[in-house]
Amino acid sequence: MESREKELAVLKATANEIRQDIIRMLGAAGSGHPGGSLSAADIVTALYFKFMRIDPENVKKQDRDRFILSKGHAAPVLYAALAQRGFFPREELLTLRKVGSRLQGHPDMKKVPGVDMSTGSLGQGLSAANGMALAGRLDGRDYRVYVLLGDGETQEGQVWEAAMASAHYRLDNLTAFLDHNRLQIDGPIEEVMSPEPLAEKWMAFGWDVQVIDGHDMAQILEAVEKAKKVKGKPQMIVAETVKGKGVSFMENQAGWHGSAPKPEEVEKALAELLADKL
Repeated sequence: MESREKELAVLKATANEIRQDIIRMLGAAGSGHPGGSLSAADIVTALYFKFMRIDPENVKKQDRDRFILSKGHAAPVLYAALAQRGFFPREELLTLRKVGSRLQGHPDMKKVPGVDMSTGSLGQGLSAANGMALAGRLDGRDYRVYVLLGDGETQEGQVWEAAMASAHYRLDNLTAFLDHNRLQIDGPIEEVMSPEPLAEKWMAFGWDVQVIDGHDMAQILEAVEKAKKVKGKPQMIVAETVKGKGVSFMENQAGWHGSAPKPEEVEKALAELLADKL
């Protein structure tokens, strides 16, 4: 029990550091997407620092686990995790969105070590994940594929075509997370184009479904461990999250979907995160 509590504490601290890096890099860039990056930090931390078999020294290792950030505009959370895992220097995060930087506004698999799929056009990530999962089966490899979708993203029809295919091919080596923060660039998802009821829809499409608190690290770990035991079905983990999590003036504010913090806001946000770390 003590070792588990220590593990959770370390993961929570790592998620906090990733949130700090998100704020720093977006402040330096002067543009980008803080809200959905912050809401996904706990999920991404659990995957990259607990579950995924990856090797910064051998980024293209065939048996590595794969991760696809389908909501590619949340690239800062992925970059922060990759830097912390040693795929590239952490100082490089401050080059986000600058001319000549390989850290573009959306992930580029041809430029950034550790990025498994270039994303940014919403709705396409699950299709790519299906291909990777099916290839792993055909090649007799035991890697797992993880994909993170946004809830607003599920308004895209391609998501549901891909969901049917995942279930049809019984891709039990595929686990998806849905970052259910209920906000998108134009406002609440229910007002823009409601995709609800999300959990019931994924179940109807033939997926194993869990609903968790996406900021409770213990629940995230338990959900992934359970998903890995599911046979014959892809797994969807609907994570109830808060857009802008960890920064009080960003939380539950659609305006922070794609607006970078100004210098004084960077200072205020970091003060809150550092206080939370203590």
